[in-house]
Amino acid sequence: MKQSFVDEIRSGSKGASLKIEIIRYYILNGNNTIAELSKELNLSVPTVTKLVAELMEDGFVADFGKQETAGGRRPNMYGVKPESGYFMGVDIRDFGVNIALINFNGVIVASNKEIPYKQQNSPESLDVLCDIINNFMHKLSIPKEKILNVGINATGLVTTDSGHKYSRYFFNEQPLSEIFKQKLGLYVTIDNDSRAMAYGEYMCGAGNNERNVIFVDVSWGLGMGIINNGKLYYGKSGYAGEFGHMSVFDNEVMCHCGKKGCLETQASGSYIYRRLIDEIAKGNSSVLQKKIAKGETLLLDDIIKATLKGDMLAIELVEEVGNTLGKHIAGLINLLNPELVIIGGTVAQTGDYLLFPIKSAIRKYSLNLVGNDTAVKLSKLGDTAGVVGACMLARSKMLSLI
Repeated sequence: MKQSFVDEIRSGSKGASLKIEIIRYYILNGNNTIAELSKELNLSVPTVTKLVAELMEDGFVADFGKQETAGGRRPNMYGVKPESGYFMGVDIRDFGVNIALINFNGVIVASNKEIPYKQQNSPESLDVLCDIINNFMHKLSIPKEKILNVGINATGLVTTDSGHKYSRYFFNEQPLSEIFKQKLGLYVTIDNDSRAMAYGEYMCGAGNNERNVIFVDVSWGLGMGIINNGKLYYGKSGYAGEFGHMSVFDNEVMCHCGKKGCLETQASGSYIYRRLIDEIAKGNSSVLQKKIAKGETLLLDDIIKATLKGDMLAIELVEEVGNTLGKHIAGLINLLNPELVIIGGTVAQTGDYLLFPIKSAIRKYSLNLVGNDTAVKLSKLGDTAGVVGACMLARSKMLSLI
């Protein structure tokens, strides 16, 4: 019995590789004629004609009609059918979950943001997360079998190849991706959240077609994703980008990784949060002191809002973090010479309050010839970078685009 295109991919069939090349071309370049596709892929016209016909039979490619030309015979245009498959992205955040669904062309067709959820390292918490994902799926108007892959973001050390995560949800040696697959009934891949955000910005946000990009995720913690020559950089074990755990301070502050003096301990949302509470306790004024005095729960988002409203204490702390980050990002620029650095994450929502001191410190500490060639921008996707990246990674990993 003839295998479908999806079955060929999942079984590792050699016959799938050329079809993947065709799909990849259509995704990255748009529709085209068989003759032009043959030239681009350096394949014979009969070979491409046969492969495109098989992809059409499986429902992944469509004939979009005649191409407009100045004269002569008009060739047919072929491309990916947007509704031929869908990819889901799940972005697990500090106090909620973002979920979205894209079609084969990468267009978001359904989404649900900020679904309440508190992460806890327990099987019960994982079951709640799976219930949230299943509820999202049940409300979709498309058949479940049309969802070809689910990409799930998680904080901390994630081995995307094996599907393991070694902090939350690590209950036994079974890969987390396999646990999700059993509970959701779909193929699942997992990745680090900062890396997914980097990929989302690269594909759909501030990436601007640059090939070498550093994405710095300034949220409760501090993470990083690296795009090297148009590809996500994972390193040997898959842990590249642990920027926040560079040991740079002699501050004796214990980081959640178990080490002391990590960059994250003085350049992150958790640092801003900790310092603001300490400064208010010392008598420094802030619009947030009433909330703390009443015993109400203070969130990092409250500090972001206070910053944007002109609260001087919050502004000073954000600027301090920006200066610290800029100094160490300058080191990354000297080391990696990227075309672009994107600043994202929760704290980046403060905008220029964070960006200006980062840029100032980069100018001060980077080599002029290197730093001048690097643009520094805020995230374009904002708090959707993670879920967009998760969707794009779900598609890319199925088609081996990364």
